[in-house]
Amino acid sequence: MTGFFLAVVLTAIPFWLVMGKVIPNSQTLAVVILTFAAIQIVVHMIYFLHMDTKSEGGWNMLALIFTLVLVVITLSGSIWVMFHLNSNMMPGMSHSMSEQQAKSLP
Repeated sequence: MTGFFLAVVLTAIPFWLVMGKVIPNSQTLAVVILTFAAIQIVVHMIYFLHMDTKSEGGWNMLALIFTLVLVVITLSGSIWVMFHLNSNMMPGMSHSMSEQQAKSLP
């Protein structure tokens, strides 16, 4: 019951933060929601999957660490590519349309 209660609370609080517009800055709100998501992952692993450092001789923890490393590499690489995609793929599009129209006028 403890795990279920924590899961419900960790879901309800971010929902309230978004629906109530408690945090007006969207970047701060995203960080807060991601923090609640990370805490909820830990709650699920401990209370529902019964994972700890001693289960199955530590192999569960080693698999978890390996998975986290792969997720961090994948996410950081994807964010890096998406962040630099605009400037690297379309360098001529960095100017505004009004500047381009002004150059084309005689």
